[in-house]
Amino acid sequence: MKKALNKLRNEQEVNRTLLQDSTANKDATIAKYKTTTQGLNEVEVTRRRTKFGPNITAEQKPTPWYVNLAKAFHNPFIYILAFLMIISYVTADIEATIIMALMILFSVILSFTQSMRAQKASLALKNMIENTTAIIRDGMQREIPIVDVVPGDIVFLSTGDIIPADARIVEAKDLFINQSPLTGESIPVEKFVEATEKSFSIFERDNLAFMGTDVISGQGKALILKTGDHTIFGSLSQEALAKRDETSFDKGVKSISKLLMYLMLVMVPIVFLINGIMKGNWTEALLFAVAVAVGLTPEMLPMIVNTNLAKGAVRMAKKKVIIKELSAIQNLGAMDVLCTDKTGTLTKDKVELIEHIDTTGETSDKVLALAFQNSHFQTGWKNIMDHAIISHMEKTGDSKRFTTPEKIDEIPFDFARRRLSVILRKKDSLQMITKGAITEMFDVCSTLEENGAIIELTDPIKKRLHTQCEEMNRNGMRVIAIATKNKTEKESFSVIDEQNMTLTGFLGFLDPAKPSAKPAIASLHDHGVTVKVLTGDNEIVAQTICNQVGIPSEKFLLGSDIDFLYDDELTEATRTHHIFAKLTPTQKSRIIHLIRNDGHTVGFMGDGINDAPALRKADVGISVDTAADITKDASSVILLEKSLTILNDAVTEGRNVFGNILKYMKMTASSNFGNVFSVLVASAFLPFLPMLSIHLLLQNLMYDVSQMTLPWDKMDESFLKKPRKWDRKNMLRFILLIGPVSSIFDILTFALMWFVFSANTIAEQALFQSGWFVVGLLTQTLVVHMIRTEKIPFIQSRAAAPVMISTLIVMGLGIIIPFTSLGHNIGLVSLPLSYFPWLIAILVGYMITVQIAKNLYIKKFHDWI
Repeated sequence: MKKALNKLRNEQEVNRTLLQDSTANKDATIAKYKTTTQGLNEVEVTRRRTKFGPNITAEQKPTPWYVNLAKAFHNPFIYILAFLMIISYVTADIEATIIMALMILFSVILSFTQSMRAQKASLALKNMIENTTAIIRDGMQREIPIVDVVPGDIVFLSTGDIIPADARIVEAKDLFINQSPLTGESIPVEKFVEATEKSFSIFERDNLAFMGTDVISGQGKALILKTGDHTIFGSLSQEALAKRDETSFDKGVKSISKLLMYLMLVMVPIVFLINGIMKGNWTEALLFAVAVAVGLTPEMLPMIVNTNLAKGAVRMAKKKVIIKELSAIQNLGAMDVLCTDKTGTLTKDKVELIEHIDTTGETSDKVLALAFQNSHFQTGWKNIMDHAIISHMEKTGDSKRFTTPEKIDEIPFDFARRRLSVILRKKDSLQMITKGAITEMFDVCSTLEENGAIIELTDPIKKRLHTQCEEMNRNGMRVIAIATKNKTEKESFSVIDEQNMTLTGFLGFLDPAKPSAKPAIASLHDHGVTVKVLTGDNEIVAQTICNQVGIPSEKFLLGSDIDFLYDDELTEATRTHHIFAKLTPTQKSRIIHLIRNDGHTVGFMGDGINDAPALRKADVGISVDTAADITKDASSVILLEKSLTILNDAVTEGRNVFGNILKYMKMTASSNFGNVFSVLVASAFLPFLPMLSIHLLLQNLMYDVSQMTLPWDKMDESFLKKPRKWDRKNMLRFILLIGPVSSIFDILTFALMWFVFSANTIAEQALFQSGWFVVGLLTQTLVVHMIRTEKIPFIQSRAAAPVMISTLIVMGLGIIIPFTSLGHNIGLVSLPLSYFPWLIAILVGYMITVQIAKNLYIKKFHDWI
């Protein structure tokens, strides 16, 4: 309670301080934080960093080792083992108590070690994609990691930037910020230097910006007020640590774990009652039931899961795939629909300016010069077309003479207008130069320049120009328009000034399809992943590129059509259409949301600022390390190279990781269930226990050791061919049908020991138990190789070397133990040499029978792992 009250007081103090800083005028706030518009000096930065610490929140900080250790104990299977250990101790079964304690420590230490390694790897990978921010220090502008920002810093803000900490706006020009991560409000908020709203709600103060939000358009400067955990986002992050939503991966593990626990709760009481009634020794029956419960407990599950995910993340990093969230690995494996932007993914992302023409279709240097000035003088996010224009002009050697005009103002790009304007002083007049998408540019133009004359832009002329642009589109070019307008002197300009402009000409850009895109998409299709294109570009260019790379291009849907469709109508369209063109960010998010609701696991790949909402909405957001900060922040997977080939490798790796986890679950659950089934049969007929509790515990411990190397194994190509999801029904079916197969050979072993070796009295029970101990351990260990593949093990598919070595060692130890003093001390006896030909026959027969059962199972259910 005291901790909660202190937290509440801290939050109230933060809010009160921010409100005060919002109310004061700009200069007073800057003075309060003992800084200037020239920024802090390095001595002061060092002092403040020592005082306030790094600019990271609780959610971003590495988990302390002692917390990871506590989490390693916090597992239902560990609790069960601990409970059973206490029972064994109370009943004076010291050997069983020691073995269970070793199993708990073994599982906890391995799980803890893997958690720390996973965290270390995750932090190292995150450092590779560190976000930066532009600041002023010692009067110089520089880029620094966001973690190094301190209170009093002056930061630059432009389109695509993440707000690095809670801040007060000190300069703003058409500055719109997306506050939805904090408020849930999707409409961007315009920010000003002085607050126009005096509301007591912190988020309604329109001269404050908050950590975790991002700049949609415009530019400005901000004074950093609060950093790290002292920010609004920081306080929410601390709550999120305790209330984080479960991922589909977490839910899947929990669902399967519950299934295994339910099986244990059903089987163990039956074993206890049968042995108690048949043998009359209820204490011994209890100890045996406890051992059976341990056998049914997959205590190594946390370690296996953590190891698989950590190794998968490291392997993916070597393939240029950075995993920000480990659970995203399973989502990659489960992904069956990939929605992707076109530029840079399907195309080379090396846009070149191919044509710069006037309204008659003739090459025009004037159009090129105007386009260059627009791109050169704009201060927002320069996209690939801006860079292409600048690069093309610089190649001509004439770029410098076009940079002499004085820039007066700028109207930044936004995704609603799809235009950008700069206002330049040329001699004694002002000129607005605007470039943007064709349709949106026609909306603001009333005249056009043709052969040096200014004429009215009539509907027939618009139709002619549209036809001209469509022809360029069919040749694979993306086309934008250039327009100008002479302006009178004024202090500032806004969107309302973008009207009655004169259309000057067009620019054609070519971004050809990547040679690797077509085979990569074919491979994704072969692996059960449908590829859909969600682009802001027009449908003609999208169809041209999709046709080149093998994506069905007959049907398309435009953003303007989507707004008139109900959810069920759009859902139906997502099933038949593969191209969605001229989309807004909101429309992309809506499409992804509906595909997910239709039962698919959806990935979205994009690197634009407008892709951030869709990346958040997808099951797995995929971006690249060169994307805008907000785009990378919204992603769970970062590609170090924007390539579908790399993504295809990531998908198969995700399925491989998931498959190894499923292997462990199916091996452990089915073999242990088979053993318990055998115990039930033996308990009903034998005058003694088929195996002592200590034998079962030792057998289970050794079996667990043999499975520790599974994360190093590989899945069959057939498993990697289609998306994989958690399936509790499939798991139960597998356990019930495959588990009892081993019981056939357990019963044959009972008959062998009873009739051939005459171990049919209480005096000879040790021989009986020794014979079954060896058969049980060896068949359980062999089942690792039988279940790991749907092929014939050792012949058609071999396990990885670590798996082969660990299983061979455990099988060898299993054979040797009855001959050692350890075996004798726990009630085992040396086996006669005549036992071993029978053992070989049983093992060979077991492997053949399991293979037959496997083939029948696959034929019936078309599935294995």
